[in-house]
Amino acid sequence: MATTHETAARGTAQVLVASNRGPVSYEVREDGSLHAKRGGGGLVSGLSAIGPDAGALWVCSALTDGDREAVARGVGEEGVRMLPVPADVHADAYNGIANSVLWFVHHLLYQTPLEPVFDAEFRRQWAAYETYNRAFAQALAQEAAQGAAVLVQDYHLCLVPGMLRELRPDLRIGHFSHTPWAPVDYFGLLPDDIREQLLTGMLGADRLGFLTRRWADAFSACCTEYAGGPGKTRVGVHGLGADGEFLRERSHRPDVDERMAALRAEIGEGRRTIVRVDRTELSKNIVRGLLAYRQLLDDHPEWRERVVHVAFAYPSRQDLAVYRDYMAEVQRVTQEINSAYGTPGWTPVLLNLKDDFARSLAAYRLADVALVNPIRDGMNLVAKEVPVVSDEGCALVLSREAGAYWELRDDAIVVNPYDVLETARALHEGLTMDQRERAARTERLSAAATALPPARWFLDQLNALREPQPS
Repeated sequence: MATTHETAARGTAQVLVASNRGPVSYEVREDGSLHAKRGGGGLVSGLSAIGPDAGALWVCSALTDGDREAVARGVGEEGVRMLPVPADVHADAYNGIANSVLWFVHHLLYQTPLEPVFDAEFRRQWAAYETYNRAFAQALAQEAAQGAAVLVQDYHLCLVPGMLRELRPDLRIGHFSHTPWAPVDYFGLLPDDIREQLLTGMLGADRLGFLTRRWADAFSACCTEYAGGPGKTRVGVHGLGADGEFLRERSHRPDVDERMAALRAEIGEGRRTIVRVDRTELSKNIVRGLLAYRQLLDDHPEWRERVVHVAFAYPSRQDLAVYRDYMAEVQRVTQEINSAYGTPGWTPVLLNLKDDFARSLAAYRLADVALVNPIRDGMNLVAKEVPVVSDEGCALVLSREAGAYWELRDDAIVVNPYDVLETARALHEGLTMDQRERAARTERLSAAATALPPARWFLDQLNALREPQPS
């Protein structure tokens, strides 16, 4: 009987990517047929950059009923293996642990007088997280060719490198974190054994990647404090930039022009715009952004009826109660501002909750000021995308807690995301900035934002992973 390693060695994939979400999803239509919807993003761009003959495979989870039906029917895309993880296991791993524990730890989001509570329910969900990660490790072990390169993505799959190392010691294993990494004391909130499992899992990789030096250093500090150091695992930094070529082309298609015309009509003739485009995640700080806009209207009444805050707050993780509550608060504060300041011909805040990429691009092009004020963010690509597609030049109000701060700080108006008064002053500064200065800053911001396009981001990691391990 063949051993696990001998069986796995018969795989053919030379480059493998593992992520919770894959490049394609399926829905079952009324007639029972399956409809495939393809996604985009940095990983898609990166994989396409290595060419069709590179022997690449993307391993991902079946997230929806449609995805699971596709797996059951044997329907799939070439170069993609979708794992039929049971829905309850995925829910516990993804919502229970990844998004309700790990996300909260790395974004410093807990209200510590009340949470976290590591009880029996947490342990039950942690077991599902282990099961979920093991399913990925086993699939990767089966599919990888001898000595293949495996790039594991994000906080959903922290245990995979260590599990995969045990199954396939011949592989070159990398892991990339798209989020911040918690500082030592905050990471210390986790139970000792969970902390150890997470670090041991990550350190099973040959190489770990982070978006900024700040996050890489935080991880290394946690290893020093809780795991005796990073050992032989190398730690690197790979900032992710905007795909300038794609954004410029996509932002001038007819559907974007149509949405620009509709937005202009809603905003009103001659008015300035403050634009934000976010998922309604707790870390994005949308409520304080609204409060800062209200403060602007109080401090500078001359802006009343002359500026509109275009706020796109797209739903995120609405199966978690805390996210539903946050969405409700965004809506409540918006209504409060519109009731207090609005006039028959002026709506101060245009809030839209329905995801529409073409409309987002239209808003990017129209923006006089872009507000990007997260309380903590791994990178924040919106900060990089707006300058790339802006028609007239756009002032960027940017939180110092966004990963993008380190690349864009010289030409942004930088704010403390908790300071509503400072953010209101920054909005005023952006609105009153000289047009020539705004255009010059936007040009420099655009150059910085596109310096590390997704294809290069991916290939740099792959090449670094393939470098000989120092003795």
